[in-house]
Amino acid sequence: WGSVVVALSLVLAPVAGGAAPSDRAPTQDPDPTVAIAPPEVPMHLSEAVANEDRRTMGRLPANLGRAAVSVFNGDSLVPFLAGGVATAGASYLDLAVRDAVGGSTGWGGSVSTAWGPIGSTLFVAGMFTGGRLSQNQRFRAMTYDMLDAALVNAAYTEVFKRTVRRERPDGLDNQSFPSGHTSNAFTLATVAERHYGWKVGLPAYAMAALVGASRLQQNRHYLSDVAAGATLGYVVGHTVVRLNSRPLERGQKKTWNISPIAGRDTRGMLLTVTF
Repeated sequence: WGSVVVALSLVLAPVAGGAAPSDRAPTQDPDPTVAIAPPEVPMHLSEAVANEDRRTMGRLPANLGRAAVSVFNGDSLVPFLAGGVATAGASYLDLAVRDAVGGSTGWGGSVSTAWGPIGSTLFVAGMFTGGRLSQNQRFRAMTYDMLDAALVNAAYTEVFKRTVRRERPDGLDNQSFPSGHTSNAFTLATVAERHYGWKVGLPAYAMAALVGASRLQQNRHYLSDVAAGATLGYVVGHTVVRLNSRPLERGQKKTWNISPIAGRDTRGMLLTVTF
């Protein structure tokens, strides 16, 4: 009967970062100072403020899956390496920082409680709801990405916690690494910065750092836990905005092609599906 070979080909159309003006003369060389914006350029620096086609509730499951896989994309290599070095370096200061600030009372308890699982969930839900009701495209896009990134970050944080099983400084449990409070805060701060720039990103990162410091003061995490949480949050937030900012290609249709295959030891049909 021979062998039947079935090949599925996925054709992904390239994403254009911009288009040349229509009034430019065909023979005129492009201005070297005008460059197509790379995919990683923040939304606030690109012409497209939002991508409503991709940022829909119907596409949310697919967007979550793409983001979860694309966290390991080459664009994440540099922040992962930098965060890994910072985490490793912080590990040498874990005990010293714990002895210096861990277990002290004060503002840390209020911040940790306010940004706990309930508080952060209510914040993301409230922002997302407000975004769905808003007519501001940039705000809608940011709040959608916040929900997307928060869910991906929560999944990865839980996986790391259950895999590493590091005991907390206070001995409460073995869910210390990484800091979930910190990773969540840095995820949302990164999304805000990618959409609105440093005018929003700077205070957002400052608040995220405050959340991380509160976990140290409450003796719930080591310094390296906080550094790892900040790294994870940044990578997830960056990845989600980058992926969701890519426009969908319209007009693409599935095509089928069947052709025979004949070889010394192979007889069959080649089925190619393009979509």
